Amino acid sequence: MSIGYACLTVGVSGTKIRNCLIKNATPEILSTLIQSNLEALDNILDYNIKNGIKLFRISSDIIPFGSHPVNTLKWWETFNDQLKGIGNKALINSIRLSMHPGQYTVLNSPDEAVVERAVKDLKYHTQFLDTMGLGQEHKIILHMGGIYGDKTSALKRFIKQYRCLDENIWQRLVIENDDCQYDISDVLSIGESEGIPVVFDNLHHQVNPNNKNSEIEWINACRNTWKQSDGLQKLHYSQQNAEKRLGSHSTTLDIDVFLQFYKRISKQDVDIMVEVKDKNLSAIKCINTIASPRIQRLEKEWERYKYLVLEHSPKAYQELRQLLKDKSAYPVVEFYRLIDDAMMSPVKPGNAVNAAQHVWGYFKDSSDTRTRLRFEKIIDKVRMGESTTPIKRLLLRLAKDQQQQYLMDSLYFMKLL
Repeated sequence: MSIGYACLTVGVSGTKIRNCLIKNATPEILSTLIQSNLEALDNILDYNIKNGIKLFRISSDIIPFGSHPVNTLKWWETFNDQLKGIGNKALINSIRLSMHPGQYTVLNSPDEAVVERAVKDLKYHTQFLDTMGLGQEHKIILHMGGIYGDKTSALKRFIKQYRCLDENIWQRLVIENDDCQYDISDVLSIGESEGIPVVFDNLHHQVNPNNKNSEIEWINACRNTWKQSDGLQKLHYSQQNAEKRLGSHSTTLDIDVFLQFYKRISKQDVDIMVEVKDKNLSAIKCINTIASPRIQRLEKEWERYKYLVLEHSPKAYQELRQLLKDKSAYPVVEFYRLIDDAMMSPVKPGNAVNAAQHVWGYFKDSSDTRTRLRFEKIIDKVRMGESTTPIKRLLLRLAKDQQQQYLMDSLYFMKLL
């Protein structure tokens, strides 16, 4: 079983995927963006390898306007060596990659122009993964589309258009239940009839359920649509954001709720893609929770979280330090509960000053008078309740200047990366 995350990597420098407005999409700008994005993807894979993450969804924006006429570049030729190199890195490190076209890639639309654009988009995604040299276990996930007032006709259109796709798209395409129109039964009916693997999405199932079977029975039914050449069955796992509309992903994953789900499927050989706002942070949380107990896993996490936690809650900071003193224990659930509780606490000026001064301690003795005066000037503003962004920018710059990797990796600077 592998657990991974989608598209963006939180709190890691050099991993940002860039795009531009269509009016600015000249060949020169697009070429520069593609080069930057592929370097970012390479850095993402390095981060995932370092952290034992074996599942990752590549952003569809990796090639800006990849299926749009405005992009006239033969990017698959120009960047062939780079794409092959990244794909080879994924294969050597057993990282399974995927892509997920957006909501406007609708194969069953009654509008022929919409279908034509959808087919082009699927060709783009397939060509990207093909150019990387990846096998068919590296998938493209697609929703069924709209109903347009007649679900039966819409399903027939999907089948008709699917059968017209190129074979290399067939080899990669998988379909997923959605949160309002096509429940898992609808999607399975197509998956079984057309030989398309089906991804079970737990939150979509909660919002748009079919109660004919239990959750685990539906998951087992989906497994039967996956052939050996498709790789392990994939699931999408997320939790409801209590403050937003039904189907909205939570900011982070509640580890107790995840464990309940994991225990129901723990005997299944599946890959789990977590869909959550804090991306890799929750993926690592889940990986550590079900991994073999080694206190070093939590100590490594604490190195990244400690100053962020201190900024939010000095009480949680002390409790976490105390929790990690017993090197024979592995209090993983309590560890993440305390972190999640700390993140719920708003940052107060006094706590912000305290955390900044802790980080400043790495630099104060080596800084010149000008830098020390600048720090004191900005920290006075933080003390008065102003934004912490300027002080964090200063501290991050100092960390980079002095190559303090320990601090550069800290989630204290998460919003600046």
